[in-house]
Amino acid sequence: MQSIFKSIPTHMDYKGQKLAEQIFQGIILISAVIGFVYGLIIQQFGWTVYIVLAGFAVSCLLTLPPWPMYRRNPLPWQPVVSEASVEPTQKPQESTKRKKHK
Repeated sequence: MQSIFKSIPTHMDYKGQKLAEQIFQGIILISAVIGFVYGLIIQQFGWTVYIVLAGFAVSCLLTLPPWPMYRRNPLPWQPVVSEASVEPTQKPQESTKRKKHK
């Protein structure tokens, strides 16, 4: 059962995060305008709230899961360097004479 959950991708690249944020804000804005206009026409504030909440639910469904459209630009990671090929760096010798502060 756990192998099923481990096979689900959970990452999103930076451009995908930007796209998800734009989609989220656009859906919320559109649903708020539609809800306000509809609630104003029928004089029921409750319908405004319902429409905004429906827009919120749709935007969450579209932006929270890491859909493949949000993973199109992966970051190129540097290759792993083995410890044997890494040379130890030496710190430069500090001067032995130190100034005294008054």
